[in-house]
Amino acid sequence: MPLALVLNLHGSGSTALEQEGLSGMNKTANAESFIVAYPQALIPDGSGFDWNVPGVPLFGGRAVPAKSANDVKFLTTLVGLLEQKYCVDMSQVFATGLSGGAREVSQLACDASGVFAAIAPVSGLRRPSPCPTTRAVPVISFHGSADPVDPFDGHGQTYWTYSVSSAAKYWAQQDDCSMTPTRTTPAPSVKLTTYSLCSTNATVELYEIIGEGHEWPGGPTLPSSIIEVLGPQSNVVSANQLMWSFFQAHPLG
Repeated sequence: MPLALVLNLHGSGSTALEQEGLSGMNKTANAESFIVAYPQALIPDGSGFDWNVPGVPLFGGRAVPAKSANDVKFLTTLVGLLEQKYCVDMSQVFATGLSGGAREVSQLACDASGVFAAIAPVSGLRRPSPCPTTRAVPVISFHGSADPVDPFDGHGQTYWTYSVSSAAKYWAQQDDCSMTPTRTTPAPSVKLTTYSLCSTNATVELYEIIGEGHEWPGGPTLPSSIIEVLGPQSNVVSANQLMWSFFQAHPLG
């Protein structure tokens, strides 16, 4: 039986192996019977790597090195390679990622909307410009209100000017949604903004995790040395479970 495929992208300066541990998604994939793959970028950054988000500088304002790989092409090609090797349901190909990986996932939604049925950026939702989607792309996103790396209200790195709330609104505009969102509190310390009535049954959802830093909501406990840099963790919601339910409700076609 064909299975859904989720690409899970690491953050800037990180690795595929670190993202596997940080997100804890293997457990979810095993329980829900989907395939999760952890690609790795090629631009060196300390002990890890950065993604090449088109037209956007790297963390710290560094320029993307000349002749860097086209990661949109790499990741869409990877989907095809995985489909050849495994039994992938091509109507259920999704992408998630953290931080720089989330920004790359946002780019995938614009440039490869015919491949990725829905996206789930964590701590890094953007709406790239230009954004030549061929269909309305369902988006579920998670972001901590106390994120010190990519601040919820924007005004951060050169790639991080506008707020996360604005990014969700821009995606709602992109998907031709009603511009009057619904705001709810599905759990303590969680604010959910939902844009509905979009084209082709798409939805845009933003989970703001109050007091959380630059982490994966509900992910494995991190060492205190990492929390000191990235801010507090929260397990008030499970990003993995919420995004999987969202993915299941939004197949391609």
